[in-house]
Amino acid sequence: MSKKSPRSAQIIKLPLDRQAAGVIRDRILSGEFGPGYRLVETWLAEQLGLSRGTVRAALSELVHEGLVEQVAYTRWAVPGLSDKDAWELYTLRSALEGLGARLVAERIAPEAARQLERAFAAIRGAAARNDRASLTDSDAALHKMIIRLSDNSRLERQYTVIEQQIRRYIASSNALVVDPRGIVAQHQPIVAAILAGRPALAEREARQHNLEEGAVLVEQLRRVAKTKTKAKG
Repeated sequence: MSKKSPRSAQIIKLPLDRQAAGVIRDRILSGEFGPGYRLVETWLAEQLGLSRGTVRAALSELVHEGLVEQVAYTRWAVPGLSDKDAWELYTLRSALEGLGARLVAERIAPEAARQLERAFAAIRGAAARNDRASLTDSDAALHKMIIRLSDNSRLERQYTVIEQQIRRYIASSNALVVDPRGIVAQHQPIVAAILAGRPALAEREARQHNLEEGAVLVEQLRRVAKTKTKAKG
């Protein structure tokens, strides 16, 4: 593993299988390893300079995160994102994030407000630069921060279970937004309601954001699926 960046210096202390999982995870979330991409243990081991056993352990970890699937117990691949997958994710996500937004708004403190403002500023900055990768990262970071600031450890644990799948979903959903400023506009009402200390409105805005954007992605995935079916026929 490279030790050139500060991030590498931090993760080098982790077990090798977790480092490998981090590298593979990043490539999946960036789209480099897209849906259906076959993850070959021998090739990954060679690329990462690790043993096949270490790579296998990393892939197993990513299976639990929903980013990798094991095919017939012998092959690994990046799963596709079906319309049903997207529907399940956005309906569950809307409930979790709606609750998180309500809890934060109920007792918003100055430091929490500053953290939210900085997270939202990161979204605005990425949109202004039209930096899609950073926009996805900052988008996911804002939502995760809201969950963390809720100070509900059980909510945070449940969110962690689907967190990486949500990141894939965010990237796919944001790719459908032509003007990145639209992504800023999607999040502004959520942040404003939390900062204003309006729990009911914050929950409603968070849920509505997920339901509306999720419905758009589901429809797009259905169109893609129909096109593929017609092409095969």
